[in-house]
Amino acid sequence: MATIVLMEDDAGTRTLIAAVLRKDGHEVIEAVDGAQGLLQVETRLPHLVISDVQMPEMNGFQVVASLRQNPAIADTPVILLTSLQERAHMRIGMNTGADDFITKPFRPSELREAVEAQLARREGRAQLQQQAVEQAVIRALEDQRHQLAKLYEQRLAKELSERWPTAHDEATDEPFQSASVLFVDIPAYPGLAERLPPADMADVVRRFYGSANDTVQLFGARHLQFVGEALLALFVDATDTQTVTHGLRAVRAALGLVEAGRAIQRSLAAAHGGRGLPRFAAMAAVHAGPVTLTRLQDPLHGSGVRDLPVGDAVSTTVQLQRQGVALGWPVLATGAVLRAAGPAVDLGRRAQVALPGRAAPLDVAEVEGLRV
Repeated sequence: MATIVLMEDDAGTRTLIAAVLRKDGHEVIEAVDGAQGLLQVETRLPHLVISDVQMPEMNGFQVVASLRQNPAIADTPVILLTSLQERAHMRIGMNTGADDFITKPFRPSELREAVEAQLARREGRAQLQQQAVEQAVIRALEDQRHQLAKLYEQRLAKELSERWPTAHDEATDEPFQSASVLFVDIPAYPGLAERLPPADMADVVRRFYGSANDTVQLFGARHLQFVGEALLALFVDATDTQTVTHGLRAVRAALGLVEAGRAIQRSLAAAHGGRGLPRFAAMAAVHAGPVTLTRLQDPLHGSGVRDLPVGDAVSTTVQLQRQGVALGWPVLATGAVLRAAGPAVDLGRRAQVALPGRAAPLDVAEVEGLRV
């Protein structure tokens, strides 16, 4: 059977969980806190980790974050035990990389079902995640051609940390006179979350947003953050992307994310075709204008400071994405970003949309693809 590392500071809860799992034939390695448990994971390389959220020294979110940063154990499934039922805490765990949640108190049957589901998906999930990353990279490389191919092959060879700001940089605002803002959301997310089992929904979220993160980074985003279930990315001109405008890179990333959403939908249709699930689709908006990255204290995530993009271009892009959903356009772009992108963009329908607080409507167009 499986080897499972169990991290729980409450002796009674730890004894109960260990007894249930051992009765099912699993080898259970117990740890009284996150630091001790993480050491056991690194040493024993278990099939599964079960961790309480609230523990001294190192909480469950920090355990998951540390585990995901170690290539040797990064793919290990993690089930978090929590009495925190606020959605914000669950979202932190999901963004950190947890695979499932069990809310205390729970029945032994709930524990068994969660454990069996994660062990059954362990091998298949790792293969699907790797395929999603490889497909995103292949699509991007095929689409770049000529100068883009050489540029991004070099970018892929660099450490991602060389391109991204650290939380310890000097806490000063960083203004950009011209930047492209990309906002992507999944309109069907609430409906899918209601219809799919939590473990299946967690798998969908991890596959899509893992692919989204790689795609956005591949096209040289200056900043990336998750806003609930949505993703916001900022693209600016830089010395290593001087041959490709921030507008074109933002549009390319938007098209890549839409295609990643279609791949997820195909997978859902194959696995759950008879359940009448809402259609999984990524809907994006891209706009350009002045943006400032401002640094804010962020003790919740333990990073000290975090960057926050602010400006009319950011709020306008978020509003435009909702307009794109209403219009049924997978990618909506404004004239400002299309001028920054140049003539390489193929357009479909056009419209003028009115946004709250704006005196005049904005000219927008549906992006259908890129010219070869």
